Amino acid sequence: MNQKFIFYFVIYYLVINLISYFIMWYDKKKAKNNDWRISEKALFLFAIFLGGFGIYVGMYKFRHKTKHLKFTIGIPVVIILNIITIYYLFTKIYFIIF
Repeated sequence: MNQKFIFYFVIYYLVINLISYFIMWYDKKKAKNNDWRISEKALFLFAIFLGGFGIYVGMYKFRHKTKHLKFTIGIPVVIILNIITIYYLFTKIYFIIF
């Protein structure tokens, strides 16, 4: 049971960060074409749901949103919150559930 939880968590974490990374690529592509864009709120939601690392890497890989203080400060703060959440999940909740 414990190993299943860890396995599914790792899969979730990888998938949400890959999606977040590609969302940054997609939004940058749309920005270049002056096309419909993904909202900043949606980008932050992906970051909050443990996709912060993918957003951060995509932000600098594609040079997208790097001039916005909301992102250059906000996403690292969200990543720190992600780390705290993961720590709490595996030290407190994980041992209560299992």
